[in-house]
Amino acid sequence: MARRPLLAELHAHTTWSDGVLNPGELVDLYGSSGFDVLAITDHVVHSAVDRHVRAETYAAYLDEIDAEAERARRRYGLLLLPGLELTIEDPDPRQAGHAVAVGLRRFVSVDDGLEAALGDARAAGAALIAAHPYPLAKAAASHRGTACFAEHREWAAEAVDRFELSTATSASTGSPSAACRRSRPATSTCPSTCSPGRRSSAASRASAQSWRS
Repeated sequence: MARRPLLAELHAHTTWSDGVLNPGELVDLYGSSGFDVLAITDHVVHSAVDRHVRAETYAAYLDEIDAEAERARRRYGLLLLPGLELTIEDPDPRQAGHAVAVGLRRFVSVDDGLEAALGDARAAGAALIAAHPYPLAKAAASHRGTACFAEHREWAAEAVDRFELSTATSASTGSPSAACRRSRPATSTCPSTCSPGRRSSAASRASAQSWRS
């Protein structure tokens, strides 16, 4: 029997963080577009920031995804997975980063830094993916120069070894397969600030409105 690759989006945001579609709308968008797997991975940020998925809202977030997972399976044959995007913003690239934790079924705080959050998510059984990676030379140019670049390169290599961060690409990481490029919905669910070349927030909203109508 011939095998075919799965069409999967492992990094999608909803209105629980900075997406433009709610979980049900996102399921309909990807399900009707022929996707096999969808992971909803909304941002979790430092608890001092009053937005995105928080410890006190996580149970409701997971409940909504679980309810949509059953509908996604019945209606589209779509596997819907819960997750979080562990998000640290910092001017020092050694302290900053975004990592998608796919299959995560408990809240993971980033208050103690990204390394601690990655360890907690991995211990909880999540698959970890480096979200929208970009060339280290770009990090060097946008931070403190050559010395910082060399230091950051060494730190990044250690982090990959320590936490088994996969840099496998998906439809949202900037290097999708040909199949993904042909079949991916027009709406980008990743914020425009993720990496160069992403759709603007205005373009995403326009696409979402067009799809709704």
